[in-house]
Amino acid sequence: MPTEVRESRVMTVQTNDGGTDSATIDDHSTAGWSSGGAAALAELAPDSAKAFTTLVSVRPSGVHDELLESPPVKAFAEQFRVDVSRVDEELRAEFVAATRDHQFSVAQMIWIGDVAARLRGALDTLFGPSEWPAPRRHPVREVWETIDEFMRTVAHHHALDPTLTELVRLRGARQHDCRLCQSRRSVAAIEAGADEALFTSVDDYATSDLPAPTKAALALVDAMIWTPQDIPADVVSDVRAQLSPEQAVEVVLDVIRNAANKIAVALGADTPEVTEGVQLFVTDADGVVSTV
Repeated sequence: MPTEVRESRVMTVQTNDGGTDSATIDDHSTAGWSSGGAAALAELAPDSAKAFTTLVSVRPSGVHDELLESPPVKAFAEQFRVDVSRVDEELRAEFVAATRDHQFSVAQMIWIGDVAARLRGALDTLFGPSEWPAPRRHPVREVWETIDEFMRTVAHHHALDPTLTELVRLRGARQHDCRLCQSRRSVAAIEAGADEALFTSVDDYATSDLPAPTKAALALVDAMIWTPQDIPADVVSDVRAQLSPEQAVEVVLDVIRNAANKIAVALGADTPEVTEGVQLFVTDADGVVSTV
């Protein structure tokens, strides 16, 4: 079994973009930047706040702490946290051998622990420290149903326009190296005027001519992925200057929702469904994603 976590090959990425007025500030909330992370989430995204509390209170039935604390699972979880794209076949095989029929459920638990820390850390950094509920976990038959409900609530928020929402998704897909996610494109973003040149621009957004709000949002994506407990001060100041509190909360939630791709990447289940070109998808009013 590997004895060291495989460090990421790319911890910070300079980028280059096209141009889109993706983030028009429209702040009608009463939340300010000093309300505290938990309060900001509760006020600006109450449905997601409720779903998040439920998310961190579940565990798969039949999976005991001894399994979650076993060396193969802990090693897998650590690499999942640091850089999921570097979970290799050896690490994956030892995880599968240890978890057997529970591999998907355990991977979901690892994801919940990972993204909960990222969400809390990002919101507390942006809005100020706060006390987060720590509910006792209760067993459920299908953890995925709780994850799916949380993701659907996130999709209901529209403080960001479709183009910026898609750029945020693609930036995360690139960083996690999710092959399936990178092969997909949002119909809503395309209908709003985005093209492949713009989508590709997420790779070099920092040196591009994208609008400042878009750059601020993408920098927050990077910080949440690579330095979630130490988000740079310049990233925080740019987010506060360029985005409304509601938009900032939505970026954080989008990063968490999109990071569900880490489960597929970690288990080697992120094979694209197309061999050429891209696959289009839509998100309906209920937050359900489907390909077209």
